[in-house]
Amino acid sequence: MNHYETVFILNPVLSEEQIKETVKKYEGFLVDKGAKMISKEDWGLRKLAYPIQNKKSGFYHLFEYVADGNAINALEVEFRRDERFMRYLTVKLDKHAVAWAEKRRKRDKEKA
Repeated sequence: MNHYETVFILNPVLSEEQIKETVKKYEGFLVDKGAKMISKEDWGLRKLAYPIQNKKSGFYHLFEYVADGNAINALEVEFRRDERFMRYLTVKLDKHAVAWAEKRRKRDKEKA
């Protein structure tokens, strides 16, 4: 089991309800595949660096979790099939990145 982070951008034309439903669906998908969710963050609507599918903004979300490599493959296949996703990126975290992510979460908690 390895630590992973997945950042994905959802289409900006989605309603708040559709966004919540999509995030919940894929969080459940990961849990069903045996992943343990560590954190999830909603970064909100942000301007893109360049247009994607003629859109200039998108809703950003981050999942941090511990999972098996097979779960990642299945998740990315589902992302490709779902038209609500504009882009996604999954990275495997090394021990330094895991420590930095913990520090970032702690700092964000203190701000709130």
